[in-house]
Amino acid sequence: MNGRETAPQNHELADRSGPLAGITVVSMEQAVSAPLCTRTLADLGARVIKIENPAGGDFARDYDDVVHGMAAHFVWLNRGKESVTLNLKSPQGLEILHRLLAEADAFVTNLAPGATARLGLDAESLERVHPRLVTCEISGYGSGGPLSGKRAYDLLAQAESGACSITGLPGAPAKPGPPMADACTGLYGAISILATLHARGRTGQGAKIGVSLFDTMTELMGYALTWSNYTGEDQEPVGMGSPSVAPYGSYPTSDGQVVVLGTTNDREWQRLATELLERDDLAADERYRDGPGRVAHRTELDQVIGDWCSRHPLAHIQKAADAAGIGNARYNTTTEVVAHPHLAARDRWREVGSPAGPVRTLLAPPVISGYDPALGPIPALGEHTGTVLRDLGLDEASIDSLRTEGAIGPAPIGPA
Repeated sequence: MNGRETAPQNHELADRSGPLAGITVVSMEQAVSAPLCTRTLADLGARVIKIENPAGGDFARDYDDVVHGMAAHFVWLNRGKESVTLNLKSPQGLEILHRLLAEADAFVTNLAPGATARLGLDAESLERVHPRLVTCEISGYGSGGPLSGKRAYDLLAQAESGACSITGLPGAPAKPGPPMADACTGLYGAISILATLHARGRTGQGAKIGVSLFDTMTELMGYALTWSNYTGEDQEPVGMGSPSVAPYGSYPTSDGQVVVLGTTNDREWQRLATELLERDDLAADERYRDGPGRVAHRTELDQVIGDWCSRHPLAHIQKAADAAGIGNARYNTTTEVVAHPHLAARDRWREVGSPAGPVRTLLAPPVISGYDPALGPIPALGEHTGTVLRDLGLDEASIDSLRTEGAIGPAPIGPA
């Protein structure tokens, strides 16, 4: 897609295949949102060069040490990337970054508000210097609003967008467990980069992308906001359920498990009542005839279904529900999902290299015919600095001089 020759890439990650082979992405990223964006691109075959501060790098490296001394967040989000340490307060470090951007296809950032502008790396400045570059700046609140200058993390964006108000139970709001604001913003960033790279193939011009956590979460809140917009009311959270659908929830079974049952339309409700519960009287009851009626009588329906489930083991309930065409699932904890037979049967767990040896990682969700995902190793801080600088044409004496001057980080232990 970049339409130009690039320097030879004599390093372990150069042997890439996949839909994005030949695409180079440079990132200045922290935590979750931008790292998931670029890991998605790396999984699809792009070369991702992760620029890190020599003084510690991505702060997600230090969230914990549960993966053989590495942090779980960092292991999740950074496979297949090359870590380069640059001191961007140094003119030489900034010059090296611009040399990388001159050969790159996309530049992804999620720094604090105003940080890229202070370095002259905001989208407008880069457009003048690198007109073919696609820039993607991930922020908390986007530009032009009263919150634009505020820092934002996943919890803050979820609280500000109302997501916490419809999660949990009445009077006990909760943050959705996965980092939905961070993760979905990163995925919107990746989608936008793919679209603009496609457009650049026609126009030859790069593009400026801005994606914010707040805008992403208000998009994901679309149904709830639409409902409130037209009713003037707040929806109450219902725990493991939905305020718009009933019956739809979790129920303890006779063998100490928890089954989750769901109906999303009138036909499914009729099958649940007659075929699963064997209660023709419920199916005929006008109070439960349509969705709004069932939502209004959620408590009594949950009581009936809960009583029935409490008399049967999980396997019996799921077999009967499958036979009746009723959606169902087993409530699992995270340790149970690690050993989930469906993941094992489909070979979803793989191993990748890391500074601490092989670690387990899940494949990305897309399954693309004819393509085995590029699962490169997790990089040590600055592991690829020397290699990337040699790709730019620097000799060993120049690299050593940059280290001495503090423009790049010290030589890492292991590959350089």
